[in-house]
Amino acid sequence: MRRIITATVNNNSGVLNRFSGVLTRRQVNIDSISVGPTEHEHVSRITVIVQVADLNESEQVTKQLNKQIDVIKVSDITDEPHLERELALVKVNAPAAVRAELFSVIDPFRANVIDVGSKTVVIQVTGTSEKISAFVDVVAPYGIKQLARTGVTGFTRGNN
Repeated sequence: MRRIITATVNNNSGVLNRFSGVLTRRQVNIDSISVGPTEHEHVSRITVIVQVADLNESEQVTKQLNKQIDVIKVSDITDEPHLERELALVKVNAPAAVRAELFSVIDPFRANVIDVGSKTVVIQVTGTSEKISAFVDVVAPYGIKQLARTGVTGFTRGNN
């Protein structure tokens, strides 16, 4: 079962290693992990997508992560109203003859062309993991030269 776990942590050396070590010891598979600074100078946010067997395992992982020294707060936000986004950069074969067609295909995804070469274009797309996967499926017939995905980042909606 896919779970979204977010954590705020002190921005210190080794925190990510200890954080992911807890998941490794529990043999929890990490689908994606995203780390970045927050509005507070010395605090970072970790968003991790994990695969667990059941809710009990998710609760145990959350409890163990909360016990880590530099962890401020860990939450499983899967069942709460939340926002999640992922970014992908996709370099696609795009000779001049097919560019107009390609641009019309990417338009519904609200993707942006951020670089144009003589034979390729680089497209940026943001959204849920499902949207990114659908986008990749749509442009795959043109020939994907390179693909980079950031992994999911997110937090809960509302006043919390």
